[in-house]
Amino acid sequence: MMTFLKIDRLSAFYGKARALHDISLSVKQGEIIAIVGANGAGKSTLLDSIMGLTKTEGDISLEGKSLIGKTTPEIVQSGVGYAPERFNLFPYMSVYNNLMVGAFTAREDIKRNLAIVEKLFPRLKERTNQETHTQSGGERQMVSLGRALMSSPRLLLVDEPTIGLAPKICLEIAVVLKRLRDEFNTTIVITEQNANFAMTLAERLYVLESGSIKIEGLAKDLKNDPQLTEAYFGH
Repeated sequence: MMTFLKIDRLSAFYGKARALHDISLSVKQGEIIAIVGANGAGKSTLLDSIMGLTKTEGDISLEGKSLIGKTTPEIVQSGVGYAPERFNLFPYMSVYNNLMVGAFTAREDIKRNLAIVEKLFPRLKERTNQETHTQSGGERQMVSLGRALMSSPRLLLVDEPTIGLAPKICLEIAVVLKRLRDEFNTTIVITEQNANFAMTLAERLYVLESGSIKIEGLAKDLKNDPQLTEAYFGH
């Protein structure tokens, strides 16, 4: 399997403050990986950097082509979808119109992508005209994921998909992310504070602390790592 996404010695800055320090990681095509860490560890900054939203040093490449210096719309066009943790939905717009915002780089695929979103999230089809500010957190998370899928992504970045959501909804979201990988060969990077959720979903984990990768490995191996279980599972 070839490396699909490669991050090489990436540092990211907000003004002069360095938020990420020399991050290197790789993701194979069709793989789900998780970036795990506490609040403020730099997880969102890492995803923002892939999307061209921060000032960076180092390299980020997708299928061997560097994304550095590209605008966010160009990065979306090259096959990267982003469902940010802050939802970033338009609260007084309908579900349908929020989804359409994600389709600006893939207008010719609207019909196909909308069918995929409605198949994965039947609830959104039922609520197509509902304004998103009236929806539950779980439904808004579905709209956020759906909107990212409207851009025909081959790489999907999902920031904190379970934050503030009931376990039952977390499970639904995990099922959808697995289906995206299995049925559409979508490569997925999630960030999570909830290490247990990350382990049920991802094959490999990177543990981020204060902007640096502290531990990396297969989820099945890290489950039994005393250092990790103490720090992130409260055992």
